[in-house]
Amino acid sequence: MNLLNKRALGISAALVGIAAAGVATELVGRRRRSRRMDAGEDVPFGSLHSEPRPFVASDGVRLHVEVDEADDPTSAVTVIFAHGWVLDLDSWHYQRAALRGDVRMVFYDQRSHGRSGRATRNGSTFEQLGRDLRDVIEQTTPEGPVILVGHSMGGMTIMSLAEHFPDFVRERVAGVLLCGTSAGGLLPAGTPLRTAANRLERVGFAITPFLALGRRIGSNRSSRRLIVGPESPDRYVDMTTQMLRRTRTHVLLDFLPNFGGLDAYEALATLPGKSTVVVSGTDDQLTPHKHSIRIVDRLPGARLVVADGAGHMVQLERHDLVTATLDDLIDQVTDERETA
Repeated sequence: MNLLNKRALGISAALVGIAAAGVATELVGRRRRSRRMDAGEDVPFGSLHSEPRPFVASDGVRLHVEVDEADDPTSAVTVIFAHGWVLDLDSWHYQRAALRGDVRMVFYDQRSHGRSGRATRNGSTFEQLGRDLRDVIEQTTPEGPVILVGHSMGGMTIMSLAEHFPDFVRERVAGVLLCGTSAGGLLPAGTPLRTAANRLERVGFAITPFLALGRRIGSNRSSRRLIVGPESPDRYVDMTTQMLRRTRTHVLLDFLPNFGGLDAYEALATLPGKSTVVVSGTDDQLTPHKHSIRIVDRLPGARLVVADGAGHMVQLERHDLVTATLDDLIDQVTDERETA
């Protein structure tokens, strides 16, 4: 065999080796990703926490903030999670378990929720929630791109940030994932949220003690009917109920008036359309699927991911889908930053 043929064979062998290594890496990556999707199943719900960071909001309310640092300190992006009404940061149990160590993550309890301090009723507005989110970003992640993830009222918090601080969003926010949320028109006649709003407005704070008792007794039934899909396993009902029971009753009354006047459709234009993904359950009774369709229709480039049969707690019920969607968004934003 002449020298030229030997070199050709060597080059061919090298190319085959590189291709094989690439396939092996991809397979390992897939296996690793598959294991991560189920990571939260082996971790007790409510046990994923890190040391809280001192944080005081602009109006003096203390917020509970936790940061999970990435194993790689040069991680290109930080993911910041905002939970929904009458829930807390444990809403993101599965996403936190799956992505821990791979990416820098920030979790916080919204004002009056979870371990955060109580706000006044006047301080329980969507505008203030948007301001809180801006301050959380500035204090925990003063530099670099962020991806914002919001569920229900957490999604509305992101929209409020976009409405009141558009320049900040354009400068800092590289990606957005919205789960089970709405940009407005949530309280038409006959809907569960409208019925609840009407009842609470009629009786007001006088029934707060009785409302608290009713929540403790009937929250499991309410969770099954209104918050998760009809075929959702009981464990997701139990997780949701735990968070509901931990939430102080006044939060229902303080924040409820926000939903009737919500109209954040114009603010959607500020979000990074090509890097915004909306995940929606087809059996969501609180923020119906059509609301997610409206958001995507109003935001060119945004993508809709449908969780068939899921209810309002889509990040629990379809945690593998939501985590994989977030994983892809992180990759997308990271690739865009590296090629910019």
